Amino acid sequence: MHDIIDRCSAEYETRRLQALDSYQILDTPEESAFDEIVEVVSIICEAPIAVINFIDRDRQWFKSEKGLGVRETPLDISICAHAILQPGLFIVPDTTRDPRFANNPLVTGEPHLRFYSGALLESRDGYPLGTLCVLDYQPRELAERQRFALQALANQVMAHMQLMQAHSEQAELIRELKATRQELTKLAATDPLTGLLNRRAFEQRYNQELALIQRGAPAAALMMIDLDHFKTVNDTLGHQAGDEVIVRFAELCREAFRQADVMGRWGGEEFVVMLPKASVAEAQHAAERLHRLLATTPMRDGSSSSLYISASIGICSMSSSSTMDESLHITDELLYQAKEQGRNRTVCETEGTSLQR
Repeated sequence: MHDIIDRCSAEYETRRLQALDSYQILDTPEESAFDEIVEVVSIICEAPIAVINFIDRDRQWFKSEKGLGVRETPLDISICAHAILQPGLFIVPDTTRDPRFANNPLVTGEPHLRFYSGALLESRDGYPLGTLCVLDYQPRELAERQRFALQALANQVMAHMQLMQAHSEQAELIRELKATRQELTKLAATDPLTGLLNRRAFEQRYNQELALIQRGAPAAALMMIDLDHFKTVNDTLGHQAGDEVIVRFAELCREAFRQADVMGRWGGEEFVVMLPKASVAEAQHAAERLHRLLATTPMRDGSSSSLYISASIGICSMSSSSTMDESLHITDELLYQAKEQGRNRTVCETEGTSLQR
């Protein structure tokens, strides 16, 4: 496609710079792989100066250089800027005899360059990015074997850059895959509406905590929560309003419980909370915090009339002999007692009687 575009056009230059940018080579540190190529080409071509350079928008930047002592020069004095405008090796046997370079400050003054030969560094799609070049203080030519070596080593520069580009792209792909996997793992483990653990993930977390208790960790408490009269909210205000209430309730749970506590949406308006290293009494205090928050917090923002809800809660202990089915059965029975006693209360498992709010 770019072969039919004038190499001197703004469109071509834009595409060329985009190709250069895709390698992310500009302003990177010196690297031994490039330095060794420069050293080898200097030896083969018997040249005191050798450079791997790239032509940026307004400068010539050197990835590696021997004999110059600088990392970049202005573009308006660059010989390589001319080299990238034509295919093949670009050779200037005597710069003082070439009208393009006779008045160049690098020719008329220090370091008094007299000879230049550069091999193109081309992108995969053929855009010239810069050159591998050799320079001398005396007019001269290159032997055929030196020309071949210069072009072959330029090819090696691009092969190494393409390998670096592939590694960079692979690393980015791996990062994206990891991020996607983490997101998928999170989605698979959370309730999409509230962001709390879903039933399956909560069961896994329960079993992990139970294993810790069986190995000697302190007992935990399990809490089941049901929003009172939630069906009325859906029936009178609609399911969107019901979803808003569910989301707001989940936010209040995050305020009421510790960061270490494990919260899950069990289904519909029913929630479960596991409180590691907590007694039933401590769990009851957390339940009281939740009751107070519900009593003082409107459940919908921007509605014309404030909507408050209450919750019924059952709490039991988790010991080394507990199973999830047994714990859920007990908390469900305690929750049922809370509803039977008038709702908006907590009923806790005790050694002979139930505590109620």
